[in-house]
Amino acid sequence: MLISRAKFARLIKGFTVLATLVALGIAILLALLWQEHRTEMTLPAPTGHFAVGRTSYDWVNDAQVDDLAPASGVKREVLVWIWYPSAGSESAAPAEYLPSAWHEPRARTAGVLLSHFLTRDPSVVHVHGSSNPGISPEQNSYPVVIMRPGGSALTTDFTTLAEDLASHGYVVVGFDAPFRSELVVFPDGRVVLRSPAANTDNLTVADQERFVKRILPMWSGDARFVVDQVDRLNAADPSGRFKQRLDMHRLGIFGHSFGGATALQFCHDDSRCRAGIDLDGEPLGSVIQDGLTQPFLFLLSDHGDLSEPEPHKVITDLESIYDRLPNGRLLLFVRGANHFSFSDQILLKSQYFVRTLQYLQKGGLDGRRGLRITTDYAHTFFDVYLRGAPASLLDNLRQLYPEVQAIPR
Repeated sequence: MLISRAKFARLIKGFTVLATLVALGIAILLALLWQEHRTEMTLPAPTGHFAVGRTSYDWVNDAQVDDLAPASGVKREVLVWIWYPSAGSESAAPAEYLPSAWHEPRARTAGVLLSHFLTRDPSVVHVHGSSNPGISPEQNSYPVVIMRPGGSALTTDFTTLAEDLASHGYVVVGFDAPFRSELVVFPDGRVVLRSPAANTDNLTVADQERFVKRILPMWSGDARFVVDQVDRLNAADPSGRFKQRLDMHRLGIFGHSFGGATALQFCHDDSRCRAGIDLDGEPLGSVIQDGLTQPFLFLLSDHGDLSEPEPHKVITDLESIYDRLPNGRLLLFVRGANHFSFSDQILLKSQYFVRTLQYLQKGGLDGRRGLRITTDYAHTFFDVYLRGAPASLLDNLRQLYPEVQAIPR
């Protein structure tokens, strides 16, 4: 049946109006996202009484070749970030969330949509630490905590957690590793991107398992190297800042995601570890079979139905380690939390996007609430097992945060 000329004209007009409305809607959405991208934001304030300082180092491991480097013979290298209790000098410049030299390379790596519309501009994100002040004279020495982000994430993605720990009297040492981290920008201007071979998104499930077995020893080895270097810094810091100020007998480690797996394996491999925390990380490596002896906190996101095959395997492996821990063990999950509730990314990603996901998931934990839970559990756990504070402090947190629950068994 032929359509009349008038009816055809009405259809064309309707499609035109619809297309105009869709285009207008997209334009409004992009405008809102762009405005949010450029809006100033301050990270949650640390809860301890110390002011916070931050400094960085470039350390090369001359004893290890980097197997992920595109050229042979390249030595492993790490860019280290250290947050610490500071003397609170008014002359010290505020620390940048992410140094400006990193902005353009990271934006280029992430792509325009993610970096300019779905993520806050790092130049408008404000932190509470200052750059390179002296260490606080309040204590003779401070416990040391190693921090490992997950997968390709950057160490600065965990600034809220690092600053909070430093404000409670811990020296927090995180690091980014070339060819493994998303990118590393060195002080001399070198920009090193993640190796395609290290991008698990490009691998099949079987290849991922083989790759993890290959790369986990690298990550754990990097952590051991960093601890060795921190020990040397404590013995003979050329600047004098950290000399004899780091208590290497009270060494902890925590990590998120693959960083959590690294924390577990590091404590399995290195007796210098006194306590550790796994933030939503699936255990991997020989630690699953062998277990641990150090106090350990497992703080997980809400994995929903734990009878599903994937979360069930994760929980089973976690319980295998947990059940053999002699003391100081906690296996908890945070109701409504997702995988990024433990890092600054829960605040830096577009809140329009985050709230939409929460709506689709029929609920979700507020970003700042999730970070507060994480920071309080982290510094309290280390207070108990690195400083000898009463274990009842951890029980008190369960009353403050009803979202935190024991894994059903």
